[in-house]
Formats: sequence, structure tokens, C-alpha cells
Amino acid sequence: MAKSSKSDTMAVEPRKGMPSPLLGESEFKNRYRAQFYDPAFASAADAIDSLAEIAWQAYKDERKSPITRKAGEGFHDPDYDLSVEWIATHEAVEAAQRRREDKSAPSRILLINGSSRSEHTCPGEMSKSFRLVELAYGAIAARPGFSVEVLDLSRLASEYGRKIHPCKACFSTAPPLCHWPCSCYPNHSLGQVNDWMNEIYPLWVEAHGIMIVTPVNWYQTSSPLKLMMDRLVCADGGNPDPSLTQGKDAALAKKAELAGWDYPRHLQGRLFSVVVHGDTEGAGNARRGLAGWLRSMKLDPVGEIAELDRYIGYWKPYATSHDELDTDEAVQAEVRNAVLALAEAVEKRRAGSFPTIGTGLVDPRPK
Repeated sequence: MAKSSKSDTMAVEPRKGMPSPLLGESEFKNRYRAQFYDPAFASAADAIDSLAEIAWQAYKDERKSPITRKAGEGFHDPDYDLSVEWIATHEAVEAAQRRREDKSAPSRILLINGSSRSEHTCPGEMSKSFRLVELAYGAIAARPGFSVEVLDLSRLASEYGRKIHPCKACFSTAPPLCHWPCSCYPNHSLGQVNDWMNEIYPLWVEAHGIMIVTPVNWYQTSSPLKLMMDRLVCADGGNPDPSLTQGKDAALAKKAELAGWDYPRHLQGRLFSVVVHGDTEGAGNARRGLAGWLRSMKLDPVGEIAELDRYIGYWKPYATSHDELDTDEAVQAEVRNAVLALAEAVEKRRAGSFPTIGTGLVDPRPK
């Protein structure tokens, strides 16, 4: 057996040097109690102190996944202890893939509202993105042979307990460290729970076509949409077997990548449409960025008709922007056309007459 060189060892040795984020007991408990700031909790102060102590012990002992079971057959290490929550999401993703592949099942369209604006929280008014999603839904819902799901990301800002935690960028350490679906959350020791992505991953997997509608926020997509986008990195080259890296062992992940990684494209072949709307500027850049991201994950474009960037009430008062949408019959028709084009492409793809060009070619730069 050839000896490993110093450069090989250096390549898989994770770089360290950032300051520790660990909290002391007092600061941890202060932060824990902060969620019970409302005086209504005062009568339960002793119970809260007891819970704070339990939470502190979980934090100190780093009990990220307190309930596990053996990975079992089909995994690289059947004896590895996997989080039962990750297993549940993994099984939901596999079930979604089976639904997508069922030729007797309806064609599935996922409509995504990317705006965080809602009348149910501080803005006090619905978003134009949601209205455009409703237009798309109305155009396709009654079409025979279709099932339509709406993912309303505004609920991150308006619904109790809804969270999409930020991506930790495991992929940049090595792709095998980025598990599909993501295993970074929940992390019970850090209180990083209620991760909505566990429900969102199956929605993407089962879809044949995906339409994203988003406003422009500072030349970019909305923050809820960007959170979801970042957390979908595991769908594009991520590792479906956490036992291969013994969980989050960075050195093992580096070795696995350097031994040859095939970058599995878990969402490849789905079709997409994007609609970006703005008030003053940035819509074109945001639309191109979104479409480029989807293409990079090997989702397929439908064509120009399904990729829109438009201004609604261009440089006019925000207070009357909904009135502007009411009268802009052209943009309403364009959104309907975009989703109908997506539906048509899905029908043709499932019938075998809308192939992905170049599927037999070897990609010299897989990721």
C-alpha cells in the first residue's frame, strides 16, 4: 500500500481557527428565559427555571439528535446511529419521488410565493406575489390531470413556529458532508428546531414543474426565498447517506470527495418557470439569478414565455401598487401564460416528447 503524502494529509485536515461561540451557563439561561419575556409567564417562573436547567445540560452535552436508531440495510454503515427525525424526512423524500415517478398519478405543479409580506403581520396588506400565485393557480387548477400545491413562504414571518434555518455551508467543506436531505437541523442542543425544510424538500421532489414568484428586495430575491434556495444546496450534489461520513466528520467527507464524488442531482429534469416583479429596478437581474440557479441544479427551462421580469406601478406610490396590478391586464395574462406553458411542457415531458438535450453527454465540470 502506498504511503499517504504530507499534501494528502493536509488536504483532508479541516482548517480551524475561528473563535468559539460557546456560551457560559448564565448567558445561556438568560437567552433561554428571554422567550418567556411576557409577564403572563411570571407564575411559571420556577418551571421555566427547571426547563432552563434541562436545556443547559442538553446544550453543554451537545445533544443535537437525542433520539436515534440504527441506519440499517441500504446504508454504508448499517450500525450507524441516525436521527429518527432525519430518517422521517428521508422516507418522506423517497415517497415523494415514488409519487413523481408514478405514471398514473397526476402531473404535479408547485407554485411558490417568495414574498414575506402578508396582511396577517406588520405590513397589514397582502403581497402582489401572492396575488400572482393565485392567478397562476386559477389558470392551472382546473386543468385535467394536474395537481397543484402552493408553498407560501410569507408564513415564515406570520405563522408561529415557522422557521427555515440558515445553511451552514457544509458543501464548501466537502460535498459528502452536505447530506440529502439536510441533517444539520434540527439541532436540539442549540434550540434549532421546527425546520420547515423537512416539509419543503418533499414538495420539490414530487413536483414535475415548479413556478417561483418573487418580488425584488434590494436587487435580489426575497429573504425567505433565499433561505430556501441555500438550503436546497443538498439537492445538488449532496450525500444521501450520512453514515458514509459518520454524521458530520469533515475529514471523512474530504476523503470521500477526493476519492471521487459523482455529485448526484436529486432534482434533475424538473421543469421551471420564474416570475419576478419590482417597483423601480433590479427585476431583470433577480430573474436571471433565479433562472441561473435553477439551471445549475439541472432543472430545465420551458422557454422565454415562462421567465418574466416586470414592473408593476413603475416609480409610482407604493400605497397604490395593488391598484396598479388591478389595471395591468397584460402582466396578469403573462403570468397565466407562464404557468400554462409550464403545464404544457410538463405534459410533453411526461409523454416523452420534451426531452432534456444533452443527457447522454459527459459533463467535464459536474459541480
